[in-house]
Amino acid sequence: MRADITTRAGSPPAGSSVSGHGRGGDGHLKAGLKNRHLSMIAIGGVIGAGLFVGSGAGIAATGPGILLSYALAGVLVVLVMRMLGEMAAADPQSGSFSAYADRALGRWAGFTIGWLYWFFWVVVLAVEATAGAKILNSWMPGVPQWAFALIVMAVLTATNLGSVASYGEFEFWFAGIKVVAIAAFLVIGTLAVFGVLPGTHAVGASNLTGHGGFLPHGVGAVFTGMLTVVFAFMGSEIVTLAAGESEDPEKAVSKATNSVIWRIGIFYLGSILLVVTLLPWDSAAVKGSPYVAVLEHVGIPGAGRVMDVIVLTAVLSCLNSGMYTASRMAFSLGQRGDAPKAFATVTKRGVPRVAILSSVVFGFVAVFFNYTSPDTVFAFLLNSSGAVALFVWLVICFSQLRMRRIIERECPERLTVRMWLYPYLTWTAIGMIGFVVSYMFTDADGRKQMYLSLVAAGIVLAASAVVGRRRRAAAVASAS
Repeated sequence: MRADITTRAGSPPAGSSVSGHGRGGDGHLKAGLKNRHLSMIAIGGVIGAGLFVGSGAGIAATGPGILLSYALAGVLVVLVMRMLGEMAAADPQSGSFSAYADRALGRWAGFTIGWLYWFFWVVVLAVEATAGAKILNSWMPGVPQWAFALIVMAVLTATNLGSVASYGEFEFWFAGIKVVAIAAFLVIGTLAVFGVLPGTHAVGASNLTGHGGFLPHGVGAVFTGMLTVVFAFMGSEIVTLAAGESEDPEKAVSKATNSVIWRIGIFYLGSILLVVTLLPWDSAAVKGSPYVAVLEHVGIPGAGRVMDVIVLTAVLSCLNSGMYTASRMAFSLGQRGDAPKAFATVTKRGVPRVAILSSVVFGFVAVFFNYTSPDTVFAFLLNSSGAVALFVWLVICFSQLRMRRIIERECPERLTVRMWLYPYLTWTAIGMIGFVVSYMFTDADGRKQMYLSLVAAGIVLAASAVVGRRRRAAAVASAS
């Protein structure tokens, strides 16, 4: 019954992207990810470099009320992940939501959201490679930044080309370092809040209620803060793509989906709560790197250098996952005939080499523009991919509305993960996403991102129409 979920004209049956025996070289990806890999990919997927350094801008713009921004965005992500988990547990696919959109909404939807997602991640490659290069250059200024960007891209490309297990192992340790760092911060921060650490005293709620109050800029600032916060959660969905290359994808997806609530609650809400409790939200230190500011405040020596190491780890983790995610989406598009057939070929190790190298090439091009044309070409690439997260989540919502009925009709036993209060919470999530999209038009930076992202979506949608016409013409020709 499993194949019935996604079998359609011109599409491979469900599960065809991964060999049931874990063998590569026969057109299938290899099931080489262990449970510990997937567990850490799921945990690390929500901890990006933006949490450590980008959260300062949100705190400065919103005040302690940024906690509400994180809470609202967190609720939205939990709902979207639950919907995606329902579909992924029933039918693990390397193309994840793109494959489900293909089945539920039409070929145009799978094509469009798949290529937009791929575009998002190849731009992220450039952003993260440059961020990592800046940190390494600050340690070794004699080596130019572009050389470091080249080195980190080359090393992680080689890792991804080796095997999916190589990606999983690197990500296991990268994510592990991030988790240990956040856990240590939570312990240190909590002890400091209660005055247990030497040289500290119990702070109470003075920083939460003082300095203009909990909402110094009004309720509207919560929604403005949400615009910066919501994109920090992009990456939570990676585990549903990776699950297709594991021995027990259904169990992996179910576990990851069920744990997303505590992951967001502890890592984001917990750590941000400590920041705004220990330090005044309007202090200059918080605007820079809030986590470094807290560690220095409680007397941790070398906090800046320690955080540089952690941020570099987060950057490399994102870069590693970006290559993996972009290549698997390209592979899935190739399988479904929405990308060159070469993208769907694999090596004897079950690695989609062409899909990886094609993604990396575009990543290198973006890195080049980041150095030569940061305010023109690269700014366009960055802004035109800025709202893709919202598009992806919206597609997931509408796909789940349709896929639930399909799964219930064709193979109800596959519904091991169910969306809560279906369809009401699904429509609630759609409404929340619609609100964020609308609110982006009221913000200068958000408006630019939305306009350019809509342009990018329009271009890809037009391309899908052209490909669809050619596909139909070819089908008619072959039939006659």
